[in-house]
Amino acid sequence: MTTANETGTPPIPKAGDICRTPAWRLAEQLRRRELSAREVVTAFLDRIDAVNPAVNAIISRRPREDVLAEADAADTALGTGRAIGPLHGLPIAIKDLAQTRGLRTTFGSPIFADFVPEEDCYHVERIRAAGALIVGKTNVPEFGFGSQTYNPVFGPTRNAIDPRLCAGGSSGGAAVALALDMLPIADGSDMGGSLRNPAAYNNIYGFRPSQGRVPAGPQLESFFAQMGVEGPMGRTVRDMALLLSVQAGYDPRAPLSLDGPAEYYPGLLDTGNRSLKVGWLGDLGGHLAMEDGILGLCEAALRQMEVSGWRTEPVLPDFDAESLWQAFVTLRHATSGAALGVHLLDPDRRRLLKPEAVFEAEGALELTAPKIYAAACVRTAWHKAVLGLFSRYDLLVLPTAQVFPFDIGTHWPAVVAGRRMDSYHRWMEVSAPATMAGCPAINVPVGFDSSGRPMGMQLIGPPRGDLATLQAAARYEEATPFGGGAGGRG
Repeated sequence: MTTANETGTPPIPKAGDICRTPAWRLAEQLRRRELSAREVVTAFLDRIDAVNPAVNAIISRRPREDVLAEADAADTALGTGRAIGPLHGLPIAIKDLAQTRGLRTTFGSPIFADFVPEEDCYHVERIRAAGALIVGKTNVPEFGFGSQTYNPVFGPTRNAIDPRLCAGGSSGGAAVALALDMLPIADGSDMGGSLRNPAAYNNIYGFRPSQGRVPAGPQLESFFAQMGVEGPMGRTVRDMALLLSVQAGYDPRAPLSLDGPAEYYPGLLDTGNRSLKVGWLGDLGGHLAMEDGILGLCEAALRQMEVSGWRTEPVLPDFDAESLWQAFVTLRHATSGAALGVHLLDPDRRRLLKPEAVFEAEGALELTAPKIYAAACVRTAWHKAVLGLFSRYDLLVLPTAQVFPFDIGTHWPAVVAGRRMDSYHRWMEVSAPATMAGCPAINVPVGFDSSGRPMGMQLIGPPRGDLATLQAAARYEEATPFGGGAGGRG
């Protein structure tokens, strides 16, 4: 369905043009009936057919005829003038760590290879209610452990820029699907960088919202497990704001979720010319092992922002970085690891767990209440220290990862910059500061190294400063040439 152009001839939309169009613009075109949901969905399904076999980003696909029938129903609803949601007619694939009613959800584990949930996660409910059409799931590491997307159920997901390299994780399938124009928008989740790392590795944007911004559930425990969050990914910042406006807001079933004007996010990205004072954390005074070239790319990107009024200065927090990391490890054991205990103690299930999952579950069994309490106290002290930094700076900035994308066959880097990593996730320690403070953090692309490998940096805002962080990222997007996925390389 298209409108006539100036000559009176209806323009014929090209599938490639549809798939490269930002999600927020597609949503507007659908509402104005310049495009039909069938046209949009068909274009993306065709793109998935053509591209996905080479990278394995989208899994558990629904039958094409079922999705197109829903697209036709969406078009009918528009034609009758019924109220529609902000994602009406847009296709989406849901991260395979999130439950999807009636659609297989494996968590990347052979234990759940045939699991079909009877209910949605809360943010998935909202995505459906907003009118999005679910076409399948996006691939993840087993139980989300490790920033490398592979599992024994579906295999690995390959990098969108260079398929010889890994996609990052745990939202690796979502990032690659976006970067290769297979989806207009995607959801993700993040505890140890799972929204940020794959966005950096595939030259797109990924947003870890403030703790509580997006209600989490259903889950067994709703009060303590607050390090992992749900959030949006996109090829543009405004696309992320659109999805966040659907995901965010209080839900009584998630008692620590936040109230807030979620519907205003897409419309309040007027970046203006406000000067920002930026604290550059670098490698935390040498504490973080960092592959050569990463700091230089981030610093060059920050210099480009000087003409936009950003004033950047190095800053080293007055805090013991090693104690922060050890607290992160303890609290991850206490939440994610403890949740796996039922599988660890069952011999038949235990042998199906990958070593990283066993590490987390066994770590949980070794914890004591005083140790968990001490880690929570370290986290509280870090939060106070971060608030002190935000009394001096508008943004804090860190690299998004400590290594560039690595070989698809490597499970995790054992050595970084000559330093041996003592766990499967130590090489992503750079993600812990924002997580432990409950801060919003957006990966923004910073370009490529001499081998063509992409990288990003984290723009970290104050707790609950989601809108200001999105606005800073939007200003960055306007002022720099980076981003856009595989099509935006260089």
